[in-house]
Amino acid sequence: CQAKAAFQTGCTTKESFRLAQLEALVRMLGEHECDFVDALGRDLHKPRFETVVSELLLVKNEALHAINSLKKWMQPQRVERNLSTTLDDCLVVSEPLGVVLIMGTWCSPVLFCLGPLVGAIAAGNCAVISPSEHTSHTAELLHRLVPSYLDSECFHVILAGTNDLADIVELKFDHVFFGSRVAQAAARTFTPVTLILGGKNPCYVDQQCDITATAQRIAWARFHNAGQSVVAPDYVLCHVDVKTRLVRALKCCLMQFYGSDPRESRSFGRMVNLEIINRTRDMLWRSGKVAVGGQVIEAEKYIAPTILTEVVETDPIMQHDVFGPVLPVLTVNTLDEAITFINKQEKPLCVYAYSSNSKVISRLMSETSSGSFCSNDSVLQSVMVGLPFGGVGASGMGSYHGRYSFDAFSHRKSCLLRGTRFECVTYLRYPPYEDRNLSLMTWASTLSQKSQGWCQIL
Repeated sequence: CQAKAAFQTGCTTKESFRLAQLEALVRMLGEHECDFVDALGRDLHKPRFETVVSELLLVKNEALHAINSLKKWMQPQRVERNLSTTLDDCLVVSEPLGVVLIMGTWCSPVLFCLGPLVGAIAAGNCAVISPSEHTSHTAELLHRLVPSYLDSECFHVILAGTNDLADIVELKFDHVFFGSRVAQAAARTFTPVTLILGGKNPCYVDQQCDITATAQRIAWARFHNAGQSVVAPDYVLCHVDVKTRLVRALKCCLMQFYGSDPRESRSFGRMVNLEIINRTRDMLWRSGKVAVGGQVIEAEKYIAPTILTEVVETDPIMQHDVFGPVLPVLTVNTLDEAITFINKQEKPLCVYAYSSNSKVISRLMSETSSGSFCSNDSVLQSVMVGLPFGGVGASGMGSYHGRYSFDAFSHRKSCLLRGTRFECVTYLRYPPYEDRNLSLMTWASTLSQKSQGWCQIL
């Protein structure tokens, strides 16, 4: 493999090389903004605003943060010493994993290809990027641009179909990122993976909250990119006392955001393909009651922004992941009921809570388990470079963003640098074993129990 040969040369270990690649990535995004807008418009009917703000700027922020922090990240981290290692160096050294495979997704095809790539570059890896075949125009653009800006020996974009991916993983990469499609194949070769799997993200709305702001933030997050997001709220658990007001406010938001006919709005996207639209339509028509929206035009890959009420837990919309502009609203009588409902499900990627009562927020944060948590807003916790983002349990494993991306693509190597002095002490560990030596070592261990534990005399 060309990338493996390039990695063996050691060129990626240099700080100057990594900085040059990150700077080239930023330059590529700036110089070809219009091309990315056009490609995502063709693939997802994505508005220019959404492409720039939720794809290009997020990748730029990741890259600029890495550029500014790289020197610090690359420095060995010194570990606290004890009596027996006073004259030694105890270090944790971050070394690159090697050649990594980054598998993009169709819901955010630029962000989920180039965002992880920032971490791979910063950590000193070579990378192979496999964009989703469902967003073919974006994939072809990345295939054309990446080798023109980044080192063409170290970084490659491959256009592969779903059926080819298992064979690709057999090439034995050192890490696979977003590898849900080939997790089983990766397991056969013992390839470590970072998985962002999604799940049903609950959104609790308390009776004590600003209904107008709550509705705006939920509607923006759910209907952004026509609902095709792994971090959007999947359903609302609404306190029964505010259901009517919340549904009314959500309807007003849809009118404000997209007008009386969202089909004509330049701010509303389309579904990626007919398979997703048919799957979403079937769940939509067999669940709850349509409060607003519900229109489907298959030929245009269009589903209107839809709010469902009278939804029950057994409805299809609540049993499967939904990548579409549909928001079910369920009611609960108490906070305890909401927490119980959330905890009955698989652990989600995100939990959202809207309340002006800090005790309510605190309980939801501490009494539920999820990959991330956000109060009184949605999605933002998943894009901040200072916060790790990833799943837990059924919603994924591993995390990334900022320093956490660097660590995801690094091996943290433990290093103890010793000399040969003090052999007069360390001889106690050698055979033949004597009770006197064991007594001395046991005594030394008791002295060190309050600091760093076992038998520091070694």
